Amino acid sequence: MAEKFDVVVIGSGPGGYVAAIRAAQLGLKTACVEKSALGGTCLNIGCIPSKALLHSSELYAKLSYHYPQHGITVEKAHFDFDKMMERKRNVVSTFNQGIGDLFKKNKIAHFQGIGHLRSPTQIEVRGDKNIQLETSNCILATGSEPMALPFLPIDEKRVITSTGALSLESVPKRLLVIGAGVIGVELGSVYNRLGSEVTFVEFLSKICPTMDEAISKQFQKILEKQGMRFHLSTKVTGANTDQSPITILAEEEGKEISFEADVVLCCIGRKPHTLDLGLENVGITLDPKGFIPINSRFQTSVPTIYALGDIVDGPMLAHKASEEGVAVAEVIAGENPSIDYLSIPNVVYTDPEVAAVGLTEQEAKTHGFSVKTGTFPFSINSRAQCTAEQEGLVKIVSDEKTDTILGIHILGAHASEIIAEAVVAIEKRVKTLELANMPHAHPTLSEAVKEAALAVHRRALHK
Repeated sequence: MAEKFDVVVIGSGPGGYVAAIRAAQLGLKTACVEKSALGGTCLNIGCIPSKALLHSSELYAKLSYHYPQHGITVEKAHFDFDKMMERKRNVVSTFNQGIGDLFKKNKIAHFQGIGHLRSPTQIEVRGDKNIQLETSNCILATGSEPMALPFLPIDEKRVITSTGALSLESVPKRLLVIGAGVIGVELGSVYNRLGSEVTFVEFLSKICPTMDEAISKQFQKILEKQGMRFHLSTKVTGANTDQSPITILAEEEGKEISFEADVVLCCIGRKPHTLDLGLENVGITLDPKGFIPINSRFQTSVPTIYALGDIVDGPMLAHKASEEGVAVAEVIAGENPSIDYLSIPNVVYTDPEVAAVGLTEQEAKTHGFSVKTGTFPFSINSRAQCTAEQEGLVKIVSDEKTDTILGIHILGAHASEIIAEAVVAIEKRVKTLELANMPHAHPTLSEAVKEAALAVHRRALHK
């Protein structure tokens, strides 16, 4: 006989496991079905392991270019790639166990296997032994998977996705990255620091295409200074993977060119993972992009089946999925939550970091705003001088008519932490003069945000 639940969540990524916890907090009998390790892509083959490797590789790289500025010299520094990977695995394992402990604490039933919809109220868990569940509500949170080129078969050894990049056995001499978006530049940075010759091939005309134009251009210059090479407005047209090195064919400015690499990393985007969900059994159809359509309350075409995260339209961000996970659970419990999608930040965890929230200058103009901007470079920020982290700037985009802040963009050290202040500003529709009048501790990197707000009105004090 099928066990009955108020809520069954399919998927345990940052959207799914958070939805399960919040549902349990609200008194709903909850289960979570996961085909693999708890935590989904983000924890196991995405956000967390990549940040662990980014930090390890950054520490090594700074031995040669950063520490000497502080009078610290290390003779014959070397790294142990196996230990870096072992540390990454330990970090992941710790959080795997942590989610399991949270499930136990909140009395959430955990089922290992593939969740398959048999009807709006019946879910089959397909694994070593099939299990039948009955539920009043179902939350779909199965995430996304890397996209691939049809002529470039992925083996996760020589031709890899982000998954393979996090489990290589050695550092490749030459790494070609197809796609210069967030995932590509982060993983490319890891191997560049560890000695790889890293080349990017990007179809579009700028790196990290959703970034503000000015930020993207300066960011690219910094990465090029670090040794990475970029071929923009370049289309990959073919590949020869039968020999070593791998040959990648491309078209740049109307000319056929080729690249040779020991490892090719394909980072051309991600697509919703909805295979084996059984959507056809309940009448849910995908939109032209492969997403599950939902209404403002996260309901699919079946009112008791909800969807969130990467399988619905919108930015594929872990924290966006978590916000939606909380909201969906509260909707099921009869509450009326809301999410301000404009205030969801984006971060690139390179060195320096890039973080942004709200509209870019280009987007603001497209939306019809009369735009004013203010910028302030970290090169004249006192804390950045003290720490020798002077690269980058803060840029604020505002509505000239109302002085309301429309977007804040940060290129610089610790941008991922500074952006929290900017999120509050966007969420609360703060005006630039209000932000400019808020006291900031001295000396701090965040003073650059205050100065950028002042710069909107040509009142920056140190520029």
